[in-house]
Parts: sequence; C-alpha cells; structure tokens
Amino acid sequence: MPLKHRIGALFSSRGKLEYAIHLTETGQAVKGFTLLSRLAAAGDAEASFRIGRAYLDGLGAPPSLEDGARWIYLAAQAGHVEAGFVLATLYTVGLPEGFEIQTSSEGLDLSQTPQTGPRHPDFHLGYRWAKTAAEAGSPDAQALLGYILTNGPADLQDLPQARTWYERSAEAGCSQGHLGVALCILREATTGEELSSAARHLQEATKGGLGTAFDILGRMYESGSGVSRDLGKAATCFREAAERNVVTAQAKYGLMLLEGIGTPKHYGRAETWLKRAAANGDTQSAALLGDLCANGGDLPPNLMEAAKWYRLAAEQKHAGAARALGLLYLTGNGVHQDPDVATHWFKIASEAGDAHADADFGNLILAGAAASPDEKQALHERFEKAAEKGDLVGAYNLGVCFAEGVTGTQNGREAARWMQKAADGVVNAQYWYGMMLLEGRGVHPDPTQALYWMEKAADAGMAEAQVTVAGLLVDGSINGRKDHEKALSLYRNAAESGNVDAMFSLAAMYGGGHDVPENRQQAQLWFRKAAQRGNGLAQMMLGRYLVRGLAGVTDPVEGRIWLERAKAQNIKDAEVELAMLDEAQPDDDD
Repeated sequence: MPLKHRIGALFSSRGKLEYAIHLTETGQAVKGFTLLSRLAAAGDAEASFRIGRAYLDGLGAPPSLEDGARWIYLAAQAGHVEAGFVLATLYTVGLPEGFEIQTSSEGLDLSQTPQTGPRHPDFHLGYRWAKTAAEAGSPDAQALLGYILTNGPADLQDLPQARTWYERSAEAGCSQGHLGVALCILREATTGEELSSAARHLQEATKGGLGTAFDILGRMYESGSGVSRDLGKAATCFREAAERNVVTAQAKYGLMLLEGIGTPKHYGRAETWLKRAAANGDTQSAALLGDLCANGGDLPPNLMEAAKWYRLAAEQKHAGAARALGLLYLTGNGVHQDPDVATHWFKIASEAGDAHADADFGNLILAGAAASPDEKQALHERFEKAAEKGDLVGAYNLGVCFAEGVTGTQNGREAARWMQKAADGVVNAQYWYGMMLLEGRGVHPDPTQALYWMEKAADAGMAEAQVTVAGLLVDGSINGRKDHEKALSLYRNAAESGNVDAMFSLAAMYGGGHDVPENRQQAQLWFRKAAQRGNGLAQMMLGRYLVRGLAGVTDPVEGRIWLERAKAQNIKDAEVELAMLDEAQPDDDD
C-alpha cells in the first residue's frame, strides 16, 4: 500500500477503512479484522459489512453464522446494498431455529447465545431485504428476488414479476439472472425459438460457473432442444456441473463415461462419479454401482461391495436394488445367507412395483420364510386379484399358493389351472406345470406335455428345469427319447449358473459311459466344484479320482481328505474307497 495511504489511514475514517481492507486482502486478516472492528463499532456501515463477511467466511476471526448475520444486519439497516442482499440470502437459506438478530439503541446486541440446529427459511424477511437491495440496483438481489417470487410461499409467488426481476438482473450481466430467465422461458416454451433463447441465457449463466446452468444446458445438447445435438458438448456440460456438485449431473456424466457416450470410455472415472452421485443420494447411481460390482467391469466381481451399494439404493425404495439385495441374502453371496432378510427386501421391491420381486417374495413365503397367517392370507388375496386381471406372475404365485396350501388348504386342480395360465409367459410356471403333468398332480399325467413345458423352462435358462430335463434325456424315460448331447449342454449351463446337482451330473457325464466324448480332466474339475460346495457324492468321486489318478494326477493325501468328508456324510462308497486305500498302504514293519 502506498505510503501516503498508510499516512492517510492515521487521520481519516476512509483511509483507515481502505487500510483495513488492504490488510485483509494481503494476508494480514487478523490485523485487518481488528481495525475493521473499531470502525464498525464507530458506526461505519462498510466496516460492519466487512466484519459480517469475515465472520461468515472465517477470515481473521472464527467462523460464526450468528455473529456474521448480526453485523450484516447492522450494515443493511444503515443502507448498505450488498449487505441487504447477503441478509436476504441468509433469511432465504435459513437461520438456526430460535435465532433472532437483535440490535439496541447502543448498537449491536451480542449477548445472545449462538444457537445450533436445523435452519428455517424465512421467505418473507428474505423478500423484504431482497426487494430493498433489488430496488437499489443490486443485480444479485434482483435475481434472488426473482427466485423468492418463483419458489416462495403462495402469498409471495408472482411469476410475471419474477421474470421482470430476472430480466433486470440478466441485463446487468448477472449469471443468476440469466439462469432465472432461462428457467422462466423453459417453463412455458413451445417453440424452437423460445428454446434457443433459453439456451443462450444458459450459456451466459455458465460463464458465472453455475452448476445448474451447465446441467440444464447439457440436457439440451443431449436432446438437441434449442441447440444442435452434440453429445460431446453435453458430456462437457455434465462434467462441469458434476464438478460443482450437481448430483444429477454426476450420475449422468458417470454413465456417459461408463458407456463411452460423448466422451472416451473410462471405467475408473465413471465409478468415481457414480459413487459421488450415490453418496449424495442418487438411488439410480447406487443401484448401478451394485450391478457393476456384482457383474464385474474392469475388475472381478465384488459381491460384498455390491451388497453395500444395493442396500443404499434399496433403503430409498429402489425396486431393482431391493430385489438384487434380496437375491444376495437368499443365496448368501456377499452377505450372510438369511431367507428372512431376503423376504424383507423382496417385499420392499414388490411394494415398489417389481413384478419379479413379487414372485420372489411369494416364493419365499411359500417356502416357509417368516410370515404370519394374516400376511399369508393378504399375499394370497393380492395374487388372486392380480391373476384375475390377467397378470401371469400373479397367476403363477396363486398357483403355488393352491399347490402348497399357503392359507391352510391345498387344491391341486386350482393350482394346475393357474399354472397352465401362467405357463404362457412365466418360466417358473412352465417348470411347475410340467412337473404337475409328469406326476399327475391336479391333472391327468401327460409325460409328453410335461417334457414340452419343462424343456421350455430349461431352454429359457431355469437351472432347476435344466437339471430335471437333462436327467430325463439321459435315461430316455419319456417316449424313449434320449439326447445325451443336449443333456450335457443343459447340465453345463446349470452348473455354470451355480447349481451343485448339475455340477455333479456334468462331471459324471464327462467321466464316461455316455454318448458324449469322455473327458476325465473336465470330470475331475466339476467334481471338485461340486465337492467344494458340500456335495457328498462329488466328494467321494473327487477322492476316488485323486487316489486312483483317473484324470492323470495321483494325490492320495488330498484324495483321503475328500473321502473322509464324503464318509462323514454317510456316503457308503467312500468307506469302501478308504478301506482300499488303507490296504494299499505298506505296513510300517515292512
């Protein structure tokens, strides 16, 4: 600061104010704050405003909303225009509950104890101070006044006046004013010319760094509304908005990065933005993260991480995430296995409108998961109403209710009737109806039709149906039809989806004796997978393979381990294998 200004600061209030501001802006905030405090105490409005901002910003003094608000109020009362705008903003955003700005004839009353707690907007006081500052020519206050007239309580709302103030603010070059005008236009736009006008105002608003303006403009570039469609510009706008913490833009930009739309595909950055959006409350992003973690992208699947994100979305009633979380609890993947918890999440998903979850929820209740008689009765009635309206999932669930006697009475004929209706579009119903036809439950036995329906379910990917049909095709028990090649394919598909019985049967077919090429290495591989999942017969077979070296590698030590596990499950052949192994061991005396 020039020497003459420093000298001037010793003799004039204006000089002292300029010197205090200079100290504050050049890294000497504490000294500047001290000098400003003296000037404010003497009644200088600019100094009072500066002291208020110092408290609000924590510059030269501990941050304090309460103290800042009081000093800002004093400056506004003295006619300081910018202070009036800041005060209007504080009232509009909200001050802590119970907090009141007080002054006395002797100056500012600082005796009140600062309050903590939620903020409560006061649009009426905000309107009063915003209008005062707006009429005094503050572009920022004019934009704020437009906002209050648009979004305030009904007695303050006046959309034509709001637009007038927004336009005055925009004419003065205020970014918030341009954003307000754009929103006013978009609210009623019916022509391309109006949309283009809104886009121009948004472009001006982005010059002030407004995240909302970037977000809306990005959507306009994405759809080609008011501007030429340009996915590259859309991605850029979404990125700018995302960096300014606009949650919808974070989600949108993350998705564009994930799919390589308008920007090079980048899984890591996509995941980062989706996580930020999810952490900020975007349920769709949380659900998508769950899917990414469950399915694996550039990294292997992580079901524990998937469960975390699914839970975040499910707790906010996201139907798909709730169902996915229910499936994890049902299967014990990434979380502890708990059918009752699975039922809870299926219920959430069902109530949120997920028809598949409705079936999952019903199936778990039918399987004995925790439910009261009233809940079961209500479930039966809900399925009945849905079925009568032509809903196939409802028809399937109603069929299961009758088949299992959920409300106390079984009715095989009604079960078969509803299953037949549902079989036209529900894979599970195709399998159930096929089994009813095979066993003659509620209908006359018809093995040919039974195989037809179960094969449809199998071809649609239902693992249980694939295992059943494969078994029928292996032994040719229906009309003498044998098809070992298709049976092998069905077993493989079911095994790869995690069905343990299919793993064992697939291994048995590879082991030889069937009309498919023998492959003992593959047989041992699938016996091992089934054995690791607790299948006793697979444990016995894996032990046998290892002890005898049937797949080319002999390991009697590991083989014994598996045989012992099979023996513990009362697999008789395991005892025979162990006895043979013991006989083959040389005596210690030899």
